[in-house]
Amino acid sequence: MIIDVTRSLTRNNVVYPGDIPPRFSQEDCGQYLLSELTLSTHSGTHIDAPAHYLKDSRSIDTIPFELLMGRCRVIDLSNTSGPIESRHLEERIKGEKKILLKTRFSTKTDFDPDYSALSISGAETVLQAGIHCVGIDSPSIEAYRGDGAVHRLLLGSGTAVIELLDLSAVREGIYWMIALPLRLDGLDGSPARVLLATEDDREAFYGNYS
Repeated sequence: MIIDVTRSLTRNNVVYPGDIPPRFSQEDCGQYLLSELTLSTHSGTHIDAPAHYLKDSRSIDTIPFELLMGRCRVIDLSNTSGPIESRHLEERIKGEKKILLKTRFSTKTDFDPDYSALSISGAETVLQAGIHCVGIDSPSIEAYRGDGAVHRLLLGSGTAVIELLDLSAVREGIYWMIALPLRLDGLDGSPARVLLATEDDREAFYGNYS
């Protein structure tokens, strides 16, 4: 089974306060249709580049593909309220390189400032475990009232960050992921299409890549 865990980009997207709401217009040019898009590099399901918080040269087009493709573990935290702490992760991420965090937000269609996000201790545990890609279904990997420390910690260590996934139809377990941003030269992030495959469909998904 292949599961699309990307949120649709629509006018009714969940929008982080201060971000640019997506806008779309379409023109009938007679023989063809032509659409104009206005959106943020962090609209919908998206990947953060280090440049998002560190303002350095590591833009979205420089993130290595191996961080965004391969085996990953989905961790179901939908019964957890408040920050995602070290104790929620320690015994569940051993031996993994990529994790996706499923929270209560996967079913929400409006912004909620009380979404679940990684605490500093949670982020430190992720790094200590050797994780090089962490995704979450909430609007940000960091709490709404965070000061950017979680982003700087993860992105500064070269960890890829994927935000605003739709994990509502995904059970906890092992999957094979492809998460590809647009090739936006020099920018701080990009909307992305993120797909998961079960173990049975891994070879059809992308051969022997691991």
